[in-house]
Amino acid sequence: MAEEKSEQKKLSRRQFITGAGVTVAAVGAGAVFLGNGRNAEKAEDAEQASQALEGAVPITLKVNGKAHNLTLQPRVTLLDALRERLQVTGPKRVCDRGTCGCCTVLLDGEPVYACLMLAIDAQRHEITTVEALGTPEQMNAIQRKFVEKDGLMCGFCTPGFVTAVHAVLAKNPNATLDEIRKGLRGNICRCGTFNRVFEAAVEVAREMRRA
Repeated sequence: MAEEKSEQKKLSRRQFITGAGVTVAAVGAGAVFLGNGRNAEKAEDAEQASQALEGAVPITLKVNGKAHNLTLQPRVTLLDALRERLQVTGPKRVCDRGTCGCCTVLLDGEPVYACLMLAIDAQRHEITTVEALGTPEQMNAIQRKFVEKDGLMCGFCTPGFVTAVHAVLAKNPNATLDEIRKGLRGNICRCGTFNRVFEAAVEVAREMRRA
């Protein structure tokens, strides 16, 4: 009798362990199923978001006084729209993350990084690039002083600096050296011509005061 009871207990343990294993497996399978369901929903949402971003939309950009009708994906930056679609290549692509200022343009007179702004958000604004400030044949005062003071080396940062200096002096023609430095702190010259850039800007401010 004792052996039969022991055997029954053993069988009960086996049955319990087997039943528990089946339960755990079922719960695990259910969790996997639910997890896969959630993952599928997330994947579907991501796909829909991607499709929404990839869908081109009509926009109008007013660049240097001229309106341009374009069809662009909403994720296209202002820098890409200018350089790749409108062939306005004054703003340069260097860091592409808003740290160097080489892509500086004016938005309603205020300097902005074109690489950080979506083209679609630049609608209904006046966009001014270095091309509108002067040309090699007809340089403006800032560009002339950059040449006179040798304020450029490789020249890649120069359009951004010229545009930023224009914004600073347009707001404050009497800007001091410290104010000019502060206004240009978002622009970087990797060649190290900062002092000559500042000298050029100070000279332009001095000439503006005389005029």
